Amino acid sequence: MASRRDFLGTVGVGSMGLAALGRSARAQQPPGAEVLGAEGVKTTAKTDKVWRPISDRRIRVGIVGYGVCQFGAAFGFQNHPNVEVAAVSDLFPDRCAALAKACRCEKTYPSLEEMVKDDSIEAVFLATDAPSHCRHALLAMKHGKHVATAVPAVFGSVDDAHELYDAVKTTGLTYMMFETSSFHDECHAMREAYRAGALGKLVYSEGEYYHDSVEQIDSYKGWRIGLPPMWYPTHAAAYYVAVTGGSFVDVTCKAMPSLKEKFLPGANRYDNPFGTEIALFRTSEGGMSRIGVSWDTHIPGSETGRVYGQRGSMIGMSYFGEEKNLPDLTRPALPKEVASGGHGGSHGYLTDEYVSAILEKRKPLVDVAAALNMTVAGVIAHQSALKDGETLKVPQFA
Repeated sequence: MASRRDFLGTVGVGSMGLAALGRSARAQQPPGAEVLGAEGVKTTAKTDKVWRPISDRRIRVGIVGYGVCQFGAAFGFQNHPNVEVAAVSDLFPDRCAALAKACRCEKTYPSLEEMVKDDSIEAVFLATDAPSHCRHALLAMKHGKHVATAVPAVFGSVDDAHELYDAVKTTGLTYMMFETSSFHDECHAMREAYRAGALGKLVYSEGEYYHDSVEQIDSYKGWRIGLPPMWYPTHAAAYYVAVTGGSFVDVTCKAMPSLKEKFLPGANRYDNPFGTEIALFRTSEGGMSRIGVSWDTHIPGSETGRVYGQRGSMIGMSYFGEEKNLPDLTRPALPKEVASGGHGGSHGYLTDEYVSAILEKRKPLVDVAAALNMTVAGVIAHQSALKDGETLKVPQFA
């Protein structure tokens, strides 16, 4: 067995009219739209199914982070009947106060480091900067807290991935990554069809995350500026990992340098020239999966995928295949107080899944293995791109 160290190593006609249309559309966008793109702000109607509580217990949750995307309050913890938002934190006092108001919470802490000392807090949601996700998760678990974190699970480091994996396994605490694509209508439907055997093994799948501004968003300490696309792969990778529960075993990735200023030599901290990276993975089923991430596509945003199996295929919510009696493919019920929210109506479902997993003492959908199988595959894909598409093995997390 190889050691972990082995793994390191459109036409211009009418362009003025289109530009004006684009400006008009942006003027009508809701708050956060410019940052998140179309996929990040759109929602979907809630199901008519009736949510039934599994417990009357309320978990005391601490929420950390209210930055440019204001994700700390975006996932509906403050509205879930099984949650009490016990405390909030942000390094910036004005943001901390705003988060407390949004979450209807009186108790605040100036930092996560102070919050985790509060023994009354059972679980945390980390809406902090991506480079800090792993460090913050490890710190919270060290103090006995269940952890949910925004994506990605780790930031460009395979060693961090192994440390996080070992910590979750050692502590037995619940860990979940809030990968939004996993609860898109179509991704959920694909997963249910796959679990029912209606797709068979996937011979090919596709996932894509195309966004024309995310790498230049002025987030905490500018971490997004010049970001290697495949260091942020999970919105696309979910269309295989969150459908099948499988993983990517090897990868060849090709990339295209960006024309944007932030990707010129010496212009970003990652020494990254690429604005687009497209990877072909071999999957744990023996099939193939194409994952694309791009900051150079001039569209509002795209987070979607398609799956093609030996017994059936799905494009969007449409099924094509042998199975005549499909199970219910629609998403489950949510508490009446919890909105489905943004990112394709996934926010509320992620919160409910995390809370339910803690209450039921079970593995959540995007547990540490799934989170790392989505994230680390992208880290290795970027290494492949830097080597002009050399095929590299991807670490596996069971």
